[in-house]
This record gives sequence, C-alpha cells and structure tokens, in this order.
Amino acid sequence: MKRLTRDQMAQRVAQDIPEGAYVNLGIGVPTLVANHLDPSREIFLHSENGLLGMGPAPAPNEEDDELINAGKQHVTLLTGGAYFHHADSFAMMRGGHLDFCVLGAFQVSVTGDLANWHTGAPDAIPAVGGAMDLALGAKQVYVMMEHLTRQGESKITASCTCPVTGVGCVDRIYTDLARLDFTPDGLVVREIFSDIDFAELSRLTGVPLIDATGASPVEQVN
Repeated sequence: MKRLTRDQMAQRVAQDIPEGAYVNLGIGVPTLVANHLDPSREIFLHSENGLLGMGPAPAPNEEDDELINAGKQHVTLLTGGAYFHHADSFAMMRGGHLDFCVLGAFQVSVTGDLANWHTGAPDAIPAVGGAMDLALGAKQVYVMMEHLTRQGESKITASCTCPVTGVGCVDRIYTDLARLDFTPDGLVVREIFSDIDFAELSRLTGVPLIDATGASPVEQVN
C-alpha cells in the first residue's frame, strides 16, 4: 500500500495554507510544513514560545541556539519577524488571532474531537504545551498524522480513548493516505493519496465516511 512520507504530507498541507494567513505549526511532524511553504507567498508562522515570522529550518552549520521553536528545534526568522513575551504569544492564540493551526494527534474522533497530549498509558509523559489553547483559539484546526498506528489500528475513531484535548474542534485531517474534512453531513474524504480505493480506505478507517474524491489526486504529490 502506497503512503505519503512525512515530507510529502507536509507539502500537501502547505499547498492549502492561503497567502496572508497567520499559522501555528504544532510540535513534531507539523513543523515540517514550514519547509514547504512557497516563499513567494507571505504567510506568518507563529510559535507559542514567542515568535512571529518564522522561516524554514536553517541550513547545516547555520543554526542559532537562541532561535528555536516551541519544540526546541532550530528555526530561521524572516525579514520583519518579531520576538515577544510568552504571555503575549498565548494571548494571540487565545484571542482568536490565528487563522490556522496544524497539530499532530494520537486520535481524532469521527465528530472532530482531538486527543494529542497524552496516550493515557501509565508510563507516558504528558505534553500538552499550547495544544488546548490552539485547538480552541485558532479559526481552523488541521490535524496531520499517520492514518494507522503501528499495530494497524485507525487513528480516526468512533470516540477517543486517549484523553481529549478539545471537543469537536478539528476541521480537517491530513494523513499519509487521505485528506478528510468535517462537515455537517459527516466526515468527507476529499482526496485519496494512496493506491487504495474508497472502499479499502473505509475498511481501514472503520468509521462512516462520505466519498467526495472524484478523480484520483495521487499525481499531485511528488
């Protein structure tokens, strides 16, 4: 079964970020989106540790240890970028000033509930960060994750078994197999990135899905 790589997933998400948007990229895989944004389009990347105007990852040997994102990864700062207090950064998040956030997830329910801060396992280390603030404060919440766990179980579930970060907050999911949108009618499959068909995607996902794929979009992602 063909799957997108993490960089290909990030490329696909980057295509859907409109010019002029203010965007927070969550810790982990979503940070890769910064490397695939078209530099000809002005997009403002925000980090909850107090940055606005982040660019892609620095070239090797050009890292600045005082210029990092919330995941402690080295980043660059574009012309016009700004530093500010941590409290001001969270005020931006909580005040509805971000157009999009892109978050990772352990699970997303068929009704848009998000679980991404704790697996619930007794020995797991919780890492909520700003996820709850982003999930409720951003105008659009996108999730970027693998479709299946290592055990082959769907991460899109009837209900979340992991502790919930936000209820009904997710607008769209990008996985290594498909792009899905939450609508009043249900969870709609807009694109299938794999070589599987809708019936097989539905079987793997295990929750009700609506097919709106049309022509296969596999060739759109390189």
